[in-house]
Amino acid sequence: MIKEAICTAPTIEEATSAAIEKLNAPDNADITVEVMQEPVKKTFGLFGGSPAKVRVYYQQSEFAKAEDYIRTILEGIGIQDAEIETDVKGEDVRIEIKCGNDYGAIIGRRGETLDAIQYLTRLIINKGSEDYKRVSINVGNYREKREQTLKELAKRTASKVKKYGRSLSLDPMNPYERRIIHTTIQAIEGVTSHSVGNESNRKVIVTPADGYKSSSGGNNRDERPNGGYRQGAGWDNRSHGNGRSDYRSSRSSGDNKSSRTPRSDAASATLYGRIDTKKED
Repeated sequence: MIKEAICTAPTIEEATSAAIEKLNAPDNADITVEVMQEPVKKTFGLFGGSPAKVRVYYQQSEFAKAEDYIRTILEGIGIQDAEIETDVKGEDVRIEIKCGNDYGAIIGRRGETLDAIQYLTRLIINKGSEDYKRVSINVGNYREKREQTLKELAKRTASKVKKYGRSLSLDPMNPYERRIIHTTIQAIEGVTSHSVGNESNRKVIVTPADGYKSSSGGNNRDERPNGGYRQGAGWDNRSHGNGRSDYRSSRSSGDNKSSRTPRSDAASATLYGRIDTKKED
């Protein structure tokens, strides 16, 4: 989108200066000056003549409104002269904020401030648009560091699920973070993942894949041929000739120790951004 301003004045210099002031372009804008009409002096200083006419313009990003909005927020929290770069690839809009090393206030506690800015910016970009855009805002390589943290969390959770054969849930996350978890889980054999909940409470559940047997029987309950059940290593059902069955505790054998499974790590998992959109994954 091109933004322009046209002004007239006795000289080209005056017309150009007036047009640039009227255009009010950002400091980093690449402004082009077009002389539409040269000034013509009046004959004998009384007759005819015409002023100079100048057009100034620059190519404005289609996301300029969103960039201006972000800049206003940053100025509100005391960050001046921040550079904002927007890169668009298909449905993905990646916005990079550069402001030296003073980005702690932008990220906020556990990324909550950055997630809030990202959410509001997404609303502005998609308002009145038929083509939905996914928006990601980054500052100081924060997203790359968070992505690595989430991948490690997904791997640790998958390992627990495979070991104990039970589903584990993570704390609510935003769509961007949930996609990282899902993508990481997809590459791990023996586990699957899905999202549950609505809006800000939507979270990822990691479950054992169909047919996968855990490495520990602690929480697996398998049907026994004699009609009894075996629950973990602590029970040993035995069928008797009269059809009765009884059990013995593994503690009495002296060889096995009852296995104890850890509680869900939902309480100990890192709290991630709780901003969500109407588009769920």
